[in-house]
Amino acid sequence: MQVTAKSDYAVRACVELAARVGQGPVKGDRLAAAQAIPLKFLENILLELRRAGLVCSQRGAEGGYWLAKLPVEVTVADVMRAVDGPLADVHGLPPEDVGYGGPAAGLVNVWVAARASLRSVLDHVTLADLVADDMPEVVTNLCATPDAWSRR
Repeated sequence: MQVTAKSDYAVRACVELAARVGQGPVKGDRLAAAQAIPLKFLENILLELRRAGLVCSQRGAEGGYWLAKLPVEVTVADVMRAVDGPLADVHGLPPEDVGYGGPAAGLVNVWVAARASLRSVLDHVTLADLVADDMPEVVTNLCATPDAWSRR
């Protein structure tokens, strides 16, 4: 799996907002500085998150950004989908819509299974989990496997 800079920045910005729930709007430049994200890139990401209904914003001296939902209601997958689209696609198509012939026919099952695997983690980790550094069991179990930290 390749996590784009856009998804990484979006999730980090949302976690930062989740950590500040109840403290009022957060200025874009403060978010950018807190997570070392280029401000111009972050502004575009925040716009996409706002369009997706994950973030609210207000202009002006008292303005800034805040989460549109409670941190427990927003998953990592929600944020990633908002800025990058589906978690897994093959040449722009959902895995189940790809058709191969001959010996590659079974590859569709591999792509569908890979998407299901991503969902099993990303759809279950919320912003609240990240703020609390308290991961769901699926994450802790996967991280505990001997080859989880292997770079291959």
